[in-house]
Amino acid sequence: MDLQIFSGRQNKENFWYQKGDKIIPATMGLVPSDLTGLGHHNSGFYEHRRSSVVLNLPGLEVFPGDLLVSAGAADYLCHPLLLLNSESKKPRWPFSKRGVQGKDKNKHISDLEDCLSSLKITDFRDYEFHTLKDKTWNEVMEMHQKLPTNQLDLRKQQEAVWELFTSECTYFLDHLLVLKMIFMNTLKYLQTHEYLLDVDLWRLFANLEELSQTSFGFVNSLFRIFKDYIDICETSPSLDFISVLTKYFRGSLCQSHQTYCLNYSAAVFYLESLKQRHDFGIYLKWCEQHDQCRRLHLPELLVAPLHRLTRYPLLLKNIWKRSTDSTEKIMIYSIKEKVEKAIQDLEGKVKWLDNFQKFRHLQEIVVWPPLWDRDKRFFIPECLKHIFKEHMAENILSPTNRHLLYEGKLTLAESTRFLDVYLFLFDDFLLVTKTKRNKKKLGGSDPGLMCPSLTAELQTVIREGGSCTVIDQPIPLDRLLVRGLDPLHVSVFGLRNAFLIQHENRYRQCIAAFLLQAQTENIKRTWIAQITAAISRFTRSQETKKLSSFPLPAEPSGI
Repeated sequence: MDLQIFSGRQNKENFWYQKGDKIIPATMGLVPSDLTGLGHHNSGFYEHRRSSVVLNLPGLEVFPGDLLVSAGAADYLCHPLLLLNSESKKPRWPFSKRGVQGKDKNKHISDLEDCLSSLKITDFRDYEFHTLKDKTWNEVMEMHQKLPTNQLDLRKQQEAVWELFTSECTYFLDHLLVLKMIFMNTLKYLQTHEYLLDVDLWRLFANLEELSQTSFGFVNSLFRIFKDYIDICETSPSLDFISVLTKYFRGSLCQSHQTYCLNYSAAVFYLESLKQRHDFGIYLKWCEQHDQCRRLHLPELLVAPLHRLTRYPLLLKNIWKRSTDSTEKIMIYSIKEKVEKAIQDLEGKVKWLDNFQKFRHLQEIVVWPPLWDRDKRFFIPECLKHIFKEHMAENILSPTNRHLLYEGKLTLAESTRFLDVYLFLFDDFLLVTKTKRNKKKLGGSDPGLMCPSLTAELQTVIREGGSCTVIDQPIPLDRLLVRGLDPLHVSVFGLRNAFLIQHENRYRQCIAAFLLQAQTENIKRTWIAQITAAISRFTRSQETKKLSSFPLPAEPSGI
């Protein structure tokens, strides 16, 4: 049995396993607010293994090798486009409709508009702190007929905490609530009336409910502190805000933002694909024209949590600078460091997840022809072909083994024709493929599930059900030579912006050569520079490994 487990634990949950060429979660009972796919260990899959992936999330028990992803990413990883069998190219629901087609389309649109016109959204900003979000600290003190403290340092600290409170009010009332009450709840309302049923709420809004509840709890706690301070007699020396900052910044505030941000790039890409649909466009226009949106569009609202998370350290630093008590300063600084660490961790997780998703798509579209198809010189009888099929090269494109440094479309000059090729430059080899497009598109590809970091060229290939067929074996960087060519030497063949790639074996014999043409001189120079830099980095890393594997002999004790 071909079995791979994506977790470093042997007797815990939180793992995915690979059976054959399918990736299967241990359980499909995913909770949107969690960052892990939860499951129970099956003793049939118990085996000793090394950890392969290490990711950390604040507040969660993590063991080396755990693969932690958001629930939206888990759905992404399970999608048929990411699996490597032939069944993956079939639609998930071959009998379902994406929208309504044909003669009933006009009636469907008319009914959708009537349904939206019957929906009334009440004013959802009826919170006690709503009137305070645009006021300064001095204005609030004057409004309650209470003079600010005479201690200048203490007053500056109060103003800094007030800035954190008012900015959180604006974030909660004008962004999160608008997203939830107008966009998400309207979509839920339409789906209860059987419109836009195939639009996935999680892929678009992720854990917005959890984010709204956490932000409301935070802003309401700060509001209670200010209210108690104003209502209490003037003998009250200072604000008691440290406990609130500790509770939320060390608790669910950063974690809920991390979950949302992990899904953000996929959500924006999904939104762009949905905009092409007429029925979704009607829903989107109706929401964005609502008065309480204040002329903000959905993409501007979706990005607000990312901006808010990056602003927290600046607001905390401002409070820290204006505090005078040494104990308070230490606690505020440690909270600020915690938030900055969460942001750094998030950046690493986003990059890793994006790289993982991209490599899964590359495994789907890159085709490795067998030896007898790649080179007609080799004859393999049918009875022996199964030996080679067992060692196909799909696993070469593994996201945990290598990184994609550069890619792009070029033209390959052959003896009788020019061929469109697509090159992938990894950190250890170069792969030359030819793009193949299908004139008849396959209906099962869901553009909303494609990785946002894929180039426009590869996205087009996927939409058209095409592939990238490997022309020759991967070229290791320590066996690769790249040469820029003088235009005078190749202009007679009608080539411009040409350069040459040579593949040498271990005996320095040239076993393959590719004469490539770029669209512009700048693209040619970029390719040469990228390949040269990759070769240099790879050579240095290999030399470092050799030195580390042969340590210097120990010094004799007599010296």
